[in-house]
Amino acid sequence: MRLIHCACGTSDILPGAEHYALPAVPTRKDLRFLDDAAREALPADPTPSLAEIQAAPDVAHLGEPQFAPQQPDEALRVIVSGTDAALGAILTRLMRADTMWVEVAYIPSDPTSPAAVCWGLSSLNDVHSFALEAPVTPAACIRTDTGDVVAGSASIHRFGGREEFVGEIVVDSETLVFRDGSAPSARFHGQFGARLVPTMDAPGIACAPLTTPLISEGSPSRRSPAQLEWLASTPGLGWITRGKSVPAGQTDGSRVLSGRAVQTGGEQIAVRIDDQEKPRPVSRATFYRHLRDIQSVRNAQF
Repeated sequence: MRLIHCACGTSDILPGAEHYALPAVPTRKDLRFLDDAAREALPADPTPSLAEIQAAPDVAHLGEPQFAPQQPDEALRVIVSGTDAALGAILTRLMRADTMWVEVAYIPSDPTSPAAVCWGLSSLNDVHSFALEAPVTPAACIRTDTGDVVAGSASIHRFGGREEFVGEIVVDSETLVFRDGSAPSARFHGQFGARLVPTMDAPGIACAPLTTPLISEGSPSRRSPAQLEWLASTPGLGWITRGKSVPAGQTDGSRVLSGRAVQTGGEQIAVRIDDQEKPRPVSRATFYRHLRDIQSVRNAQF
């Protein structure tokens, strides 16, 4: 097996692996060597193309994640050490190059990060050895309509992060969030958007509504966000909430929806993927399961 270590802003050294020192979040230009490595391992891909899979009458890709059909003479494993954003950048490069057959392992700089949790790595005593030696367990690949892969988590919210969401968020065919914006925005508790994570297995995405703003400034309050919102909206009591804040980005775990796709449309929508927010607001966005699965070196037993 050929091992390639992408050290994204880390000083990790892995025995037996080719070492590439990269920025914390590598760019497409930084990752060109991955295209060359994939081409060397598999000069020609004899399996059906993405267009052929999409045109096929069956929907096998909607089920449990599958092992890649490609069989290179020598397996190629890319090991990423760094943040979820770094892992997302490598997965995005492999997806755009249509080389998802490449094995991917992850050594998270934060063992409690969303991707580390999703991949079952948080509880491992020796994540380095696991990345080098553990077998592949395929995982669903979640991407956006603009071609970015979600490694650990993503959020959809009002640009600026302080006001309630204006628009609609739908998981498959079920509405999770809807607000027309006719009423003033809540400050502490309301409909602030949604947070989604890959489920690794079918159908691919779990999504929950955000009930507090992404940005909350002030001194922490002992009152709940719902209590603060009631006080803020009650005449004569708003002064009690002056200068108070709530935990940012809280979700309602009782309203989680699972599906293959999340679609949103509305006003001034911000999209944040693995703690990297897109620089400009959009009027619509889509997250959905890619036709090919990630050949992930993850701990499926956690």
